[in-house]
Amino acid sequence: MRLGTIFYHDFELLDAYGPLEMFGALGDKIELVTIAEQPGPVRSSVGPKTVADYGFDDTPPLDLILLPGGIGTVPELKNEALINFLRQRCPQSQVTMSVCTGSALLAKAGLLDGLAATSNKMFFDLARSQGDQVDWQESARWVDAGQYVTSSGVSAGTDMALAVIERLFGAELAAQVVNYTEYQWHRQSDEDPFAQLLNQGVVEE
Repeated sequence: MRLGTIFYHDFELLDAYGPLEMFGALGDKIELVTIAEQPGPVRSSVGPKTVADYGFDDTPPLDLILLPGGIGTVPELKNEALINFLRQRCPQSQVTMSVCTGSALLAKAGLLDGLAATSNKMFFDLARSQGDQVDWQESARWVDAGQYVTSSGVSAGTDMALAVIERLFGAELAAQVVNYTEYQWHRQSDEDPFAQLLNQGVVEE
C-alpha cells in the first residue's frame, strides 16, 4: 500500500508529519512518498523544508492520499494545477485524508460535495466558503465519510490517522502504533474541545 502526501509552500508541519509518524510506524506494510507540483524542496510555514519525491506529472498510483493544511492553503485555492491533480487522483484512492484547512482544497475541487466534513475550527469559514454542497461539521475532531476523511486543526490529524489505520489494518495494529509512539489517542471523533473557537482566527487573503 502506498501513501502519498501532497506538499505545497507554507504547509503546516504537524499536519503532515503527525499522521506520517503514525503511518510510518507500520513499517513495510506501507510505502510513504512525497509529492508536490514539482519535485524538490518545499518550505513549510515555519521554515523546515520537505523534499518532494515526485511532481504531479510523474506521481505513481496512490492507495492513500494525505493533504495537509496551513497558511499556504489560501494561495493554493487558486492553483489550478493542484486542484486538477486532486480531482484526478483522489477519486482513484482508497482513502483521501485532509488535515486542518486541507479540506478547503478538497472542497474547492468538488470532492466533498454531498459528504460530511470538517476543518480547523479557528478558520472554519475558509473551508465552508469553498463548498456549499458539503455537510460541514462544526464540532468534530475528525469526520470519516468513507473515501474522504477530514480532520480539524493540526494535532487532530494524528488522531484521524490512527482511526484510518484502525479501519484499514485493525485495532490490534493501531494499538501497537499508539504504544510505540507513546501517543495519547483521542479516540472519539465527535469530542471536539476546540469547537468553541469557531472562526476566531484571521485569514489574510
